[in-house]
Amino acid sequence: NAEYMGPKPVLAVVPYAMGFKDDNLLFPSEETERQKHKKKRLIQGQNSYFMDVKCPSCFAITIVFSHVSRVVVCASCNSVLAQPTGGKSRLTEGSSFRRKPE
Repeated sequence: NAEYMGPKPVLAVVPYAMGFKDDNLLFPSEETERQKHKKKRLIQGQNSYFMDVKCPSCFAITIVFSHVSRVVVCASCNSVLAQPTGGKSRLTEGSSFRRKPE
């Protein structure tokens, strides 16, 4: 008894409904650029950096790369400052760091 009413209407996908219209591609915000992959940014840049790490026991400052591949030890007191994780390094509890200017 059901009558054929023709093909079902297909919902049209409008480009600005997905967020393309809202983004300014020439001047993206800093927040969206920070979230993008380092090769997909408007101006390609790296995620790694050097930093000054202060030892929590002897307060000596050591320069450490942000993505270390080996354990970094303090030169004066031999305590561990940073451990590799496969990405960014994990600093020890109590140690403070400062990102070095580029």
